[in-house]
Amino acid sequence: QVYVEESGGGLVQAGGSLRLSCAASGSIFSINDMGWYRQAPGKQRELVAAITSNGRTKYADSVKGRFTISRDNVKNTVYLQMNSLKPEDTAVYWCNAEVILTTNLHEYDYWGQGTQVTVSS
Repeated sequence: QVYVEESGGGLVQAGGSLRLSCAASGSIFSINDMGWYRQAPGKQRELVAAITSNGRTKYADSVKGRFTISRDNVKNTVYLQMNSLKPEDTAVYWCNAEVILTTNLHEYDYWGQGTQVTVSS
């Protein structure tokens, strides 16, 4: 079984920074893509950033130049460094991991439980 735990959300003023962390544990052989999604009330869920096992990244246009995604393959952890935060970044953030299990070497998607990020004016 695989568990995914998020941390790092909170309240910050506009222009401030936060760093989100997401650690996967359990019967993990390796992890392919990892990413961060977010959803604000009344809005659709959107992909914020993604990173491959080799470190290739992609970002939503709205966060380019402000957010940085990274990962530690030893710790099975993905991070999202968020700088120059804006009120429109306020949302619940979820991490996602494409996990290859040690038991059968098949890939499955796992999700964190979400963490609230609130940016005040």
